[in-house]
This record gives sequence, C-alpha cells and structure tokens, in this order.
Amino acid sequence: MSLAQYANRFVCDLVAYEPGKPIDETARELGLEPSQIVKVASNENPLGPSPLAVTAMQKALADSHIYPDGGGYQLRNAVAESLGLTRDHVVLGNGSNEIIELLCHTFLNRDAELIAAKHAFVVYKLMATLFGAKYIEVPDPGFIHDLDAMAAAITPDTRLVFIANPNNPTGTMVGQEAIDRFMDQLPEHVIAVFDEAYFEFPDSPPDTLKYIREGRNACILRTFSKIHGLAALRVGYGIAPPHLAGLLQKARQPFNVNAIAQAGAVAALADHTHIAQTKKVNAEGMAFYEKAFAERSLEFVPSHANFLLVKTGDGDRIFRDMLKHGVIVRAMSSYKLPDWIRISIGTMQQNRRCLEELDAVLAS
Repeated sequence: MSLAQYANRFVCDLVAYEPGKPIDETARELGLEPSQIVKVASNENPLGPSPLAVTAMQKALADSHIYPDGGGYQLRNAVAESLGLTRDHVVLGNGSNEIIELLCHTFLNRDAELIAAKHAFVVYKLMATLFGAKYIEVPDPGFIHDLDAMAAAITPDTRLVFIANPNNPTGTMVGQEAIDRFMDQLPEHVIAVFDEAYFEFPDSPPDTLKYIREGRNACILRTFSKIHGLAALRVGYGIAPPHLAGLLQKARQPFNVNAIAQAGAVAALADHTHIAQTKKVNAEGMAFYEKAFAERSLEFVPSHANFLLVKTGDGDRIFRDMLKHGVIVRAMSSYKLPDWIRISIGTMQQNRRCLEELDAVLAS
C-alpha cells in the first residue's frame, strides 16, 4: 500500500523544480575547494550582497529572538517611496516566487486557467498544476512573448496571465507598445502579472507601474535576489493596486519575510552605488560573451537580463562536462531547449574561465 494513492494526483505527477547545482555539493563531488568552483548557473550577483545590506543585517542579528514585523512596515514603506506609491500597494514575499504562489492561492482552482509563454519561467506551470488549474502555453516566436496571441488565448475561465519581462531563461523583453496593446484588451476578470525580477538591468524597461497607478488588474513582481545580491535571504515583493494587494495579504503567511531579510532589503534599496556597479559589471560581461559567441559562430539570444542563452548542442552533456572542470552552467532541457545552456554573467575572471572550459568541452 503506497501513501501516494491518498495524495492529490496532480501533486504525484508533478516534476519538482530543480535549482542550479550548489557550489558546496560540486566541490565535495570533485574533491575541490569551494573557491575553485565557478557557478554561473543561477543568475546571481557576482559582486555579492550590497555592503550596506550586510552591515544592516549584522546589526539586526542582535534581535534575532524577536519575531519580525509581520506587516513589513519599514520595507513596504521604503519600496513604496522608491516607486512613488503607498504602502498599501506593496506585498512582501519570501522571494518573488511567493507572490506567484499568493496569486495562485487567491485566484486559481480546478475551473480556472493560467496563461504563460512557451519558454517562460517553469514555476508558472508548477504552480498552476499544484492548484489543479489549466495551464495554457502560448508559442513565443523568436523566444519573445507574443502578447497578441496571449490575449487571444484568454477565455472566460482565465484568471492570470504571466508576462516575464525580461524573460527567464531567454533574456528577451517585450516593448511598451505591445504591452499597452495587450492591456487595452485585458478583460476585467483577468490579472496581468508582470514578472520583473530582472527589471533593473535594461536601461529603458517598459513602464508597467502606470497600470498600478491607474488601478488596473495588474501585479508586478520584483526581487532583491538579482541586482541587490540578496538571493540567500529570499525576499521579494509584489506591487498592485490596493484592491488586489489586499487580497494577496489575506493569503500571505504571518511573518513570511524574516527580520534579517527585511533589514538587509531596506539598506540594499538605498545602495545606489552597488546597483550601478552591478549594472556596469553585467554590461561588460554581456559584451564579452556576445563578442566571443559571435567569433565562434555560436547562436545566442541577445539578453536584457544578467544571463545569456547560447546554443551548444546537447546542453545536458555540456553541463556535465563543464561540471567536471568545476564550472556550473544551466542545462535547458527542462525548458524544452535541449540544445541550449544558460550562462549567468559573472566577474570578468569568472567569464573567462567559463569560456575557456566551454571551448574545451566543445572541442572534445
């Protein structure tokens, strides 16, 4: 008798999300020191966390015996002020992934539908499946969201449409005109979810905040994991009109963002020097890889984020062979891109090491 027979069928059939391979695990397997491993698999900030955030978190540790502010007063105020909104527009999450889950808790059921692009973040499908909802996958020619096709796919049962912009894993970005046209067609029973985890990297990203100010049925997801370098803390946020944000607050667990994370995030938000340095390192690394791939006649997708998708043939093999040499990239077979790998932009030293190992593996 198996316990699985009593579990929900859609949970048993689900393929769990597999994150990038950890540095410590790779070091143990290879008999190397963690410092010898180059991880360019998870779109992390190669400069590390904001120094201001580190100082704030060290100070906050002294009060670790006290429960965090369950309402996230200071952090929500800081986010709202940076956007010209009010605290009632901001919902905190244990990473922006939790805001995805809160949206699904609030709006999905067995009779509902979620729409996303074919090569969008795999967690959208995972969440739809967990809530028993129908997942509608829309083709994305050239790896770019086709918002007209996504609008056409909306039915009376659709509740959420996810638009990752820039998109993970492709790095592509939809422009303002296409977004405006999509929003003009959005029925009142549907929420447009703009997943903007990489919003800070492009110089001129589309303006989606205007829909929040207008009180439209839209929610923007952002995170402190990428540009701010606080991935280990798991702190993100949703931006929505108060009528929508209030519903998400009801679905949120108490104390879902810990006090150390809140303190670090408040400080990181004000560390404009660290943000600027991160963007500079990212731009230099992006130019390095684009030039190198062009010289090697390797097909890649021009990216607006902090990673590049490159076609290498048999991405799983490339991942395994590079792993043997202490370089961790991301295979893309789970995204239905078996011939591609994703490489995060690192420091220039990490970028050169990654390219050297990629050259060696492709030549073998």
